[in-house]
Amino acid sequence: MKVFCGRANPTTGSVEWLEEDEHYDYHQEIARSSYADMLHDKDRVFKPMADAAVKIVEKNGFSDKIKIINKHSTEVSVGPDGDMQCYANILVTELFDTELIGEGALPSYEHAHKNLVEENCEAVPHRATVYAQLVESKRMWSWNKLFPIHIQTDSVEKIIVAPSEMENCPGAPSVYDIQLNQMPSGDFTVLSNVLTMFSVDFSKQVYSSPAYHTMQFEPLVSGRAQVVLSWWDIDMDPDGKIKCSMAPYWVHSDPKNIQWRDHWMQCVYFLPNEEPVVQGESLYLTAHRDDYCVWYHLHKTRNEKSKSNFYGERPICECQAHLLWNRPRFGELNDQTRTEQYIQALKKVLKADSVCLCISDGSLLPILAHCVGVEQVFTMENSAVSHRLMKKIFKVNHLEDKINIIEKRPELLTSADLGDRKISVLLGEPFFTTSLLPWHNLYFWYARTAVTEHLADNITILPQAASLHMVVVEFKDLWRIRSPCGNCEGFDVHIMDDMIKHSLDFRESQEAEPHPLWEYSSRCLSEPQRVLTFDFCRPVPQQPLSAKGSISLQRPGRSHGVVLWMEYHLTAESSISTGLIQMLNAQGECSWNPHCKQAVYFFNSTLEAKTQDSSQNVMYALEFNPKVGDISMDFRLVC
Repeated sequence: MKVFCGRANPTTGSVEWLEEDEHYDYHQEIARSSYADMLHDKDRVFKPMADAAVKIVEKNGFSDKIKIINKHSTEVSVGPDGDMQCYANILVTELFDTELIGEGALPSYEHAHKNLVEENCEAVPHRATVYAQLVESKRMWSWNKLFPIHIQTDSVEKIIVAPSEMENCPGAPSVYDIQLNQMPSGDFTVLSNVLTMFSVDFSKQVYSSPAYHTMQFEPLVSGRAQVVLSWWDIDMDPDGKIKCSMAPYWVHSDPKNIQWRDHWMQCVYFLPNEEPVVQGESLYLTAHRDDYCVWYHLHKTRNEKSKSNFYGERPICECQAHLLWNRPRFGELNDQTRTEQYIQALKKVLKADSVCLCISDGSLLPILAHCVGVEQVFTMENSAVSHRLMKKIFKVNHLEDKINIIEKRPELLTSADLGDRKISVLLGEPFFTTSLLPWHNLYFWYARTAVTEHLADNITILPQAASLHMVVVEFKDLWRIRSPCGNCEGFDVHIMDDMIKHSLDFRESQEAEPHPLWEYSSRCLSEPQRVLTFDFCRPVPQQPLSAKGSISLQRPGRSHGVVLWMEYHLTAESSISTGLIQMLNAQGECSWNPHCKQAVYFFNSTLEAKTQDSSQNVMYALEFNPKVGDISMDFRLVC
């Protein structure tokens, strides 16, 4: 039996439904589930996957003591003929996400106390407490708002601004969960002490109805309140002697021995607007919550809003920018150094009479092109959302008559759309919202091919080419998401390991997966190497592009996998990397582009060899298939 699965198609720039084996989704979920990461978490209470639980219980000799009920807890019945013969007196759960309540913990607890457990039962974990800290951070604030963009021309400096509705928009409704332990202390200023916002006692009746909790505080220093950082801890026992904390390093009781986790991180919440705060002046921070989400409000008086509407509404994007651009994309657009690279490249290739066409999603390149001297610019926006947003940005900057938006797919472009003129300069960042892996932005190449008939004979394309790069790495912690567990607290879980391996072998072991590597410490064990080049000055070839070779390991360590990324060559002198920015020292510690996800190909355990010299090599074979716009890959370690 076959099933249809959604998958991004780089050749069309859209999500398409593909026919897959009926077990495809099942295997992909298991392969990328990070269940092993959870078991490597020594502080965590773990509920095995339902599909493997029965076999694991049997193998460990607990079949007569543990009954597996393969149902959602809200479907479990109690009684002589039910799933449970009597009400339970101990409630053991793991229902939490980084936000604590985002996986429906509160409704599930509420139902359990009403229908599954005795009154005054014991709960493991016993309670959870949510903490918050107010900070000022230009870096984090750049993930939520579009900053003014400064463009220096030969005569004046031009400033591109965002529409007022974008400035006043409360932003995306979802929390931004990241590894705050990788955020340098110099990237934020702490404005408040750690505030205890609210606690939930899981041994008592829990309510999921909306609520709010307000804490009074005095700012530690004057500044601009922009971001609320939040995390939680749980007490496993009533006395709080066994604790599991998500606290970031700067407030952790033992910062040198923090338990690494990827399933639970820390939360970044953006205030609707930045607010000036004065040291010592009393303020109030309110945590609002419904049954699944938390959001924050900063105010100067406790009763700034009447109690009847103080719960407030969950932040919803009103400007549409937060629907089109995710948080890293905001950061990318606000990167003035990156913007300056594009400006300098545009100055080299553009002339006043150039006919420019930009193909990227929600790009500011058309504005840059006009500001450096081009009188008329065209830009293609495939979606209605991006069309409306860019129209607002152009209008507030008085460019609505200078930049013409074409809401079409590239293959539908006509000469009439261009005023019967030929394109002399084709621009792209390239960036497309459907891209998951770095090379998916090669859709720009397919779009360039689709508009070939509209290109002038002396066409200039920026970027003129792209290249795929790779490096062998050792991760400090990220390897745990793919590492077998074997035994967890004396409990044999090899069955789960085998199930995950089987699902990896189904397909995932031959594919890379995206990760924002700035959040994960790593070391380069080899030197970076260019492996494939894509020439945008020519149409997409009919035949595959392939590369075979080896990359030698230069540093001792444990090779966990290969990281792959794209570099875009704007001109012969200027390139932008979406991956490795620099190696920080002789040990190979590296800095990654913070606005992009890099592709990670994890080696299986046989490739995770310890290298003490440079006698080992990783053999690789990569092939770019132009029919599907994707790259197949294979790696082997040889001594």
